[in-house]
Amino acid sequence: MSQRLIASSALASILALGLIGPAAAQDSGKEKCYGIAKAGQNDCANLSGSHSCAGQSKADNDSGEWKYVAKGTCKAAGGLSAAEAKAKTKK
Repeated sequence: MSQRLIASSALASILALGLIGPAAAQDSGKEKCYGIAKAGQNDCANLSGSHSCAGQSKADNDSGEWKYVAKGTCKAAGGLSAAEAKAKTKK
């Protein structure tokens, strides 16, 4: 094998792991829980689309912001499902 082929294979593997990682985390027994994230502690984009990154929420417990929690624990934490959060933000 040439060094160029080895380097290309290594780079392709690293890129593939980077793309697969977030999807694997989503399927690991976690669910999105809306309305429980503290300011600056959300996990990703909000419902309104005003930002698209983690850590950009401006207010505590905003119903449009979410965090990943263990499946089945969202309601106990006082959170909302995606459908409930969408309905609440439309009001």
